[in-house]
Amino acid sequence: MKLVIQRVLQAQVYIDDNLFSAIGPGLMLLLGIHHQDNLEQILWSVDKLVHLRIFNDENGKMNRNVKECEGEILVVSQFTLYGNCLNGRRPDFIQAASPPIALSLYRQFIDELKKEAPHVKTGQFGAQMQVSLTNDGPVTFILESLDRRKA
Repeated sequence: MKLVIQRVLQAQVYIDDNLFSAIGPGLMLLLGIHHQDNLEQILWSVDKLVHLRIFNDENGKMNRNVKECEGEILVVSQFTLYGNCLNGRRPDFIQAASPPIALSLYRQFIDELKKEAPHVKTGQFGAQMQVSLTNDGPVTFILESLDRRKA
């Protein structure tokens, strides 16, 4: 599971030129699902995401998490995070989960995230979306659950 986590002042998802979801201050999350992902990666990723201290405290230090800030989270599925561009001129997506498996894991991720964070919104899985945001900082992190074994 690969997460691109962006601290934002606001973010929106449009589908067919219509506003689908929007958040105020919080986190914009692009979520890629690997073909080896399972519930263990979901639980680890959700826990890490909601407790990651990337919001400033009163001293300007990154010392608060999204829950402490009462921030919102916008989750958008993005299989292209597992695109491999090293060979040839067209990326391959062999590492990405197949759509039926990815959809199931995406739904599980959202369900688990909603247990931990009260303000969760989403894009639409598999849809052609336009995403806009105002990055705060900018602050952006990439987190991959399969990499945690290397830490």
